[in-house]
Amino acid sequence: MNTSPTITPSAELAAILQAMRAHDARALAAAGRFVLLDGAWGTQLQQRGLQPGEFPDLWNLSHPERVLDVARAYVEAGSRVILTNTFGANRIRLAEAAPAADVRAVNRAGVALSLQAAAGRALVFASIGPCGKLLLTGEVTPEQLQQAFEEQAQALAEAGAHALVVETMSDLDEARIAVAAARATGLPVVASMVFDAGPDKDHTMMGASPEDVAEALTEAGADVIGANCGQGIAGFVAVCRRLHAATGRPIWIKANAGLPELEGSRTVYRTTPEEFAALVPALCEAGASFVGGCCGTSPGFIAALRRLPVAG
Repeated sequence: MNTSPTITPSAELAAILQAMRAHDARALAAAGRFVLLDGAWGTQLQQRGLQPGEFPDLWNLSHPERVLDVARAYVEAGSRVILTNTFGANRIRLAEAAPAADVRAVNRAGVALSLQAAAGRALVFASIGPCGKLLLTGEVTPEQLQQAFEEQAQALAEAGAHALVVETMSDLDEARIAVAAARATGLPVVASMVFDAGPDKDHTMMGASPEDVAEALTEAGADVIGANCGQGIAGFVAVCRRLHAATGRPIWIKANAGLPELEGSRTVYRTTPEEFAALVPALCEAGASFVGGCCGTSPGFIAALRRLPVAG
């Protein structure tokens, strides 16, 4: 479902999409390599003036040049896949942040900016984050979630995204609904959960293990399954290994630059690009096909990963 003109990906990039559709982890990780993703968006927008409490996705319309700058910086650093500034651009979250906002316009602008930055040098995978309300407590119904995710996924697909990424999910039920909405577009779908609970931080907030997640999201039809956010990269190696052992789908990993710490009024992340990159070979050995960064990471982290012999 693509009604907008886009730059045709190169043969190399098109092969990534083909391997995703075929669930071919070996093709994606040929010779032990991984597909290099991008890093954080929120912290990068904050560095460009996003204020506390300001809704990042609205910058697609109000400050497009700054959003474009983030996307372009990741392409220049070496990302083969970049996301879009649409993480919270579903009707449920937008209704609270900006009731008058046009959901489709925010999403379409987000894809257009990333496509402009990619300029055929990277694929654009559009971001779909959680709605911010709990199914378990009845704050939102499955029908409301379905409508919200279908609306967002369709807008992202129509704008020309190459794939959709359902990310930073803590509730498997919400993730399943979002995956179904994303799959209805016909685009490849990544589904990524947050593992930040339990003594070893190897469960989701709702208590799902990597094995639970792999089984449920494989059954839901996700083409790629993974983990993002929640903790620093060291904790992702074991989670990655367990996900890989529990599914034949390729594995997607985007870790934080450590856990956030307060330094006065600033939130800081202590992990350096070099420390982060040093653990990526272990992720590859554990089965990761896609590797990038989440909160606190930057184009400098992606450049450090690009220098690794296993980067692709």
